Amino acid sequence: GSLVAAVLAHSGRLDKDGLGARIARLSRRGEVCNMINNKYSEFLPGTQSAEDLAAQLDGLCGNIDLLKAGIENEVQRDLNVAVAEFTELKQQLERDTLVLSILRKLQEFDTSIKEYNTALLERKYVAAAQQLEKARSSLKALESRRGFELKILKALSMELTVQTQNMLYHLGEEWQKLVVWKLPPAKESSGLEAVVRLELQLRTVPAQEEEVAGPPIASVLQAFAVLGELHTKLKSFGQLLLKSILKPLTLYPSLQPVTEEQPDAFILRFKAEEPISDHSSPMEVFDKIKLVFEVLHKYLLNVPLEQPVEDKEDGRVTLAQLLGDMIWEELSDCLIHNCLVNSIPTNSSKLEQYIEVIKCTEEFEKALKNMQFLKGDTTDLLKYARNVNSHFANKKCQDVIVAARNLMTSEIHNTVKITPDSSVALPKLPDPGTIHQPKTQRASPLVPKDGVNLGSEAQLSQHTFSLPTCRISSSVEKLMELAYQTLLEATASTDQCCIQLFYSVRNMFQLFCDVVPTYHKENLQKLPQLAAIHHNNCMYIAHHLLTLGHQFRYRMTNILCDGAATFVDLVPGFRRLGMECFLAQMRVQKGEILERLSSARNFSNMDDEENYSAANKAIRQVLHQLKRLGKVWQDVLPVNVYCKAMGTLLNTALAEMVARITALEDISAEDADRLYSLCRTMVEEGPQVFTPLPEDDKNKKYQEEVPVYVQKWMMFKELMIILQANLQEIVDQWADGKGPLAAEFSAAEVKSLIRALFQNTERRAAALAKIK
Repeated sequence: GSLVAAVLAHSGRLDKDGLGARIARLSRRGEVCNMINNKYSEFLPGTQSAEDLAAQLDGLCGNIDLLKAGIENEVQRDLNVAVAEFTELKQQLERDTLVLSILRKLQEFDTSIKEYNTALLERKYVAAAQQLEKARSSLKALESRRGFELKILKALSMELTVQTQNMLYHLGEEWQKLVVWKLPPAKESSGLEAVVRLELQLRTVPAQEEEVAGPPIASVLQAFAVLGELHTKLKSFGQLLLKSILKPLTLYPSLQPVTEEQPDAFILRFKAEEPISDHSSPMEVFDKIKLVFEVLHKYLLNVPLEQPVEDKEDGRVTLAQLLGDMIWEELSDCLIHNCLVNSIPTNSSKLEQYIEVIKCTEEFEKALKNMQFLKGDTTDLLKYARNVNSHFANKKCQDVIVAARNLMTSEIHNTVKITPDSSVALPKLPDPGTIHQPKTQRASPLVPKDGVNLGSEAQLSQHTFSLPTCRISSSVEKLMELAYQTLLEATASTDQCCIQLFYSVRNMFQLFCDVVPTYHKENLQKLPQLAAIHHNNCMYIAHHLLTLGHQFRYRMTNILCDGAATFVDLVPGFRRLGMECFLAQMRVQKGEILERLSSARNFSNMDDEENYSAANKAIRQVLHQLKRLGKVWQDVLPVNVYCKAMGTLLNTALAEMVARITALEDISAEDADRLYSLCRTMVEEGPQVFTPLPEDDKNKKYQEEVPVYVQKWMMFKELMIILQANLQEIVDQWADGKGPLAAEFSAAEVKSLIRALFQNTERRAAALAKIK
């Protein structure tokens, strides 16, 4: 029956059969059909019958309404109660189901721990590890149930941790039996001796009682993988392998691996041999490291492991792959910086031989890939080896700059003599005419065939454009040799290398301008000789820079042949650098001369013995200073520079004396005599400071040419004449403004001297009148 009937029957308030009888009376379909048939088919009057039927239908409708009201009023209340009871039962069922699932997980946890213990006792490490992971999964499921924080969970978590650590301890013990490191004491943990005392043992055959359990290496490592501890264990092993074996094999050329195979173990030792060179060749290093990996691959690393790996669909990976991912980057960097860098040739002629290194590197990587230590991609190690041209250029440039800086910071005072005839050790360059040049760049003859040969009778000296004789630092000569050798190397290199080497030479000269004045600053300020040598150094470099680019113009790469290979733009800077340093030293010397002359008490009251002694001492000090400078600059400065410098300093002293004496307002006869005596000392001994050459007989020429270099020389001699002359002689020397005296002194200066030297008389007045 229906749900409603069942509910009504359960309530006991409605007769089920009575309801069925009433509903049955509603189904009297035959009467209706007869009536309609009589009315429409037989056309019989059936009005009375229709009215009776309508009345019966109204009664039935009323019964239906009563039945409906009964259901709504009486049954609805009982239905709500039934729904509530059903909901409560459903919730109870859910709680029971949850409790049942928790009990099931607890049972699974307990079962996993029991099976783990059994497997561990039987040394079935993979099964034990898997049971631990199942227990961990069950515990996580229990901890994820909200509202059921069981106190037992903390105890279960503690138990799982204890059992996990116990498992790791057993695995660690097994690992230590498989891989045995015999390390030297901690105090000797570095250096070649420590590596020689190191030993690595790899067990090759399992003990008899373990043969049933399968290969111990695979079992132990797979258990580590299941527990998620393989990465940590392997990383520790990899770092120890790098530190104790792989890096020392790269660093120490004398270190050689020695292998020994025993019945149950393979032993790897090391011995030190006499090194052939300071650095191992890449071939030797690769062979030694390859031997180590072959041993490890054969006895340890060639173990397939089951573990989920994102980039591997089958989830299988070998131990060699895992170890390679961990240590290859660090090992590759070590091989590059301690092996390949040292193997980069320093000369372009050896670049072709480097193909062997590239081939050896390829074979090394291929061997590691075959052992599954490396993936299929080309690594940084091989890329570095193949990019040898770039590394050669970088290394060569670096070596050039380092060598140049060492020369710049060496002593300046170690000098060599440069003469127009001297041949500096520079590379021999081919005749520019023999070099194949583009037609557009071939120079035309200086004199056309049909032209006029002008000036053929008078030819320039071969030394017209030569550097004058002087002394330069030997380090600067070597610096210029380095520049020529580097540019010569550039001509035999690839285009990129050629450009790098060319600009390294430019950088070298620019570095000189920054390093030398700074590094030698104090000495250049204090020592006149070093200032002169530095001046010569700068002029020497500038002299070579004028033609340095042109000499290599047609031998450089096409990029530099179009006028870019030039150093001419650096010439003004070097000349300025040399001149500024020397002029600064000249200012220092001028200051010392003026300071010494300031102690001469203005050359006044020379009749006083004390004043005369002070003035004489000041002049002697100035002459001594000039003689000392003449000696330290002798054979150092070019003769013309030497004479100009000494002439300028002597001129400073004479000009100061002239200024002081002409400023005197009163000069007695005794004062004049003594002033004359002081001036005579300067005139007699002043030229003797001009000693540009070591040979005295050759210096007389320059001592006689003192008036050429000392601007105030004639003025000083005219002053001496005035100090000893009478009024008439002074007037004669003036000669109406046309005499030698007028050429050196103004009328006011001469009148001032006459007033100081002579008393006020008519003769003096007459003489003064003639000076105009």
